[in-house]
Amino acid sequence: MQITQNVIIAGVSHLQENFDYSMEELVHLAAADNLKVVTQVRQHLDHINNQFYFGQGKVQEIKHLAQYYNVQLVIVNDELSPAQVRNLEKATQLQFLDRTELILQVFAQRAHSRQAQLQVAIAQLQYQLPRIHPSGNPLDQQRGHGGLANRGAGESQLELNRRTIRQQINKLQQDLRHVRQTLNIQSNRRQNAHLPQVALVGYTNAGKSTTMNGLLSLAKESADKQVLVKDQLFATLDTSIRKISLPQMPDFLISDTVGFISKLPHNLIEAFRSTLAEAQTADLLIQVVDASSSQLPQMLDTTQQALTAIGIHNKPMIYAYNKADRTTNFVKPEIIGNSIYYSALQTSSLKTLINLIYKHLFKQYHVIKVLIPFADKKLHHYIHQLTIQRQEYTFAGTIYQLFVSPQQALKLQKYQLN
Repeated sequence: MQITQNVIIAGVSHLQENFDYSMEELVHLAAADNLKVVTQVRQHLDHINNQFYFGQGKVQEIKHLAQYYNVQLVIVNDELSPAQVRNLEKATQLQFLDRTELILQVFAQRAHSRQAQLQVAIAQLQYQLPRIHPSGNPLDQQRGHGGLANRGAGESQLELNRRTIRQQINKLQQDLRHVRQTLNIQSNRRQNAHLPQVALVGYTNAGKSTTMNGLLSLAKESADKQVLVKDQLFATLDTSIRKISLPQMPDFLISDTVGFISKLPHNLIEAFRSTLAEAQTADLLIQVVDASSSQLPQMLDTTQQALTAIGIHNKPMIYAYNKADRTTNFVKPEIIGNSIYYSALQTSSLKTLINLIYKHLFKQYHVIKVLIPFADKKLHHYIHQLTIQRQEYTFAGTIYQLFVSPQQALKLQKYQLN
């Protein structure tokens, strides 16, 4: 990975319970944007400074540290108001980037599908809209963001820029609606195929993609079906959907969704509502959690908050505690209620996980035997769309042993054998 710039990160605790971890996350977010953190500045205050966010003494400390390390960019572990950014940059002659804008930049790099690119572009413009202003600070001109913000040109130019951004947002939202219509048609086709759907959700970099690839390997899927895996926050933003087919078991669809992170910007949660549509329509969620993390409770809480924010409530869920092999007491995969402790790199763990998925998805399924006359070709065709565990030929017709849902069994009731 090519490092493009050295930076300082800074934060104010203002009574945050997980301040240390959020600062550690900020280091990883910076790395995801190809930035190297050379030092950190921390301040403990009961309340943030409305004018500068930091106390004025800490602002001078940041300025001196930037001179010492020859750094021009400071990343702040919170969302700053437009006035705070202006005041900090005027007082230090440095560029300040807040956590929200950093996340947006990382997302912009990772977005590959048309839908993700549109969503990120809309979120970036919505973030920039209240931050355009006329000012004499030359740093404002450096933040141009694609030439959208020509600051310092007077009030009429300010309004023109704002109007231009609003028009761009409206155009992108219109484009996004067209993309969503196409995706909704594809989603409806999948639902009409009556294949159960599973969605992997959870904190970023917890191992969702590694888990998905492991399950695809069990299903003997080719390498081109594998999804991107990288030890990096937000390695991919695009939802990947694959079919899992195992011998003598029903097929199901599995999707790998974008990961969550603490302090995820609200406009990004809204923007990615459609990206997470697969989680909304899923029959089962698998929340992948890093079992080795010291911040495990916070990760669970962050994921739950994000799911609630996009309208996902009371959905059946398996809690999949990945990386259990990094804990001291892990020997083999273990299931406790709706939780599994496993390693996504261990075949026995993946087999245990997929058995747990089948147990949840197909708990109402059962085995039946039916005798179908040879002449009933239409019924034979229907049966070959079901899960056939065994078949044999007799003089009276074909005997099938099937693993079916109650509705499928009802349709075949008159052909069933005792």
